[in-house]
Amino acid sequence: MHTTDRRWSIAMIDLAASSSAAQAGALVGAVLLEAIALYVGYGALERVAMPIIERVKHA
Repeated sequence: MHTTDRRWSIAMIDLAASSSAAQAGALVGAVLLEAIALYVGYGALERVAMPIIERVKHA
């Protein structure tokens, strides 16, 4: 077996072994991005809605 072929086969084995870890990492990343988006979105909604709510409460 040529040295390059050997490195390629080792890389393939490592990739196959870490596929569940990669999937778990991708899931954690997706959940983190969703949490950040919700945090920013609800913050913006609160900033826009609070003056309206205060106006309605004092009307």
